[in-house]
Amino acid sequence: MKSALRPPSSQTRRDAASPAPSADIVRRAAAEAVGTAFLLAAVVGSGVMAERLAAGNAALALLANALATGAALYALILAFAPISGAHLNPLVTLAAASAQELQRRDVAPYLAAQLLGGVAGVFVTHLMFAMPMLEVSRHARSGAGQFLGEIVASFGLVFVIESGKRNFPASIPAAVAAYITAAYWFTASTSFANPAVTLARALSDSFAGIAPASVPAFLLAQAVGAVVAVAFSRWLFAAPR
Repeated sequence: MKSALRPPSSQTRRDAASPAPSADIVRRAAAEAVGTAFLLAAVVGSGVMAERLAAGNAALALLANALATGAALYALILAFAPISGAHLNPLVTLAAASAQELQRRDVAPYLAAQLLGGVAGVFVTHLMFAMPMLEVSRHARSGAGQFLGEIVASFGLVFVIESGKRNFPASIPAAVAAYITAAYWFTASTSFANPAVTLARALSDSFAGIAPASVPAFLLAQAVGAVVAVAFSRWLFAAPR
């Protein structure tokens, strides 16, 4: 899950994945950690609340989970983009680094912040809902359809961001939020599309959880989708000779 907004400057808008130059790596990593924590709180917290209130109606629970996640994602991108670019997702960070939009020395701090922030977000959410802080999910998500769903979800997310950086930077937050909300429904995997989110959700035995045994296949599928999306977008938007 998740993306980057082009933060405004005094004269023009910067690249979507590029953080503000005045923000040092500690503050940018902190923004990524807190932003990812809130993203996981939205994903897991809305899943817990939806499951409790939906009275066994899985479709209603998924709808509530998707809408809450999309709304939170839109707000979080707007809030954190001026500091860190609001990646909130290792796929987005690695894509930005490959395009030299993020210095390679900053990749490790970004990834660590996203992973730690995601876990912290799950722990805090569990405490809010009077659940054990640490759980291990028993929600198995396996099969070729789920694997393909994650490839599709990750390809679409990364491609929307790559296209947005070139064509509609001001609308990236809305586009990403809309895509993720829709992808909850049109992919068999319910669109994790984010390694940090996937790993953190393995620590929640809730509606939003994923069993640890299912995680490696999801991570591989996400990597495949992201790599293909980056390659396709660079070919598609290449300047004519």
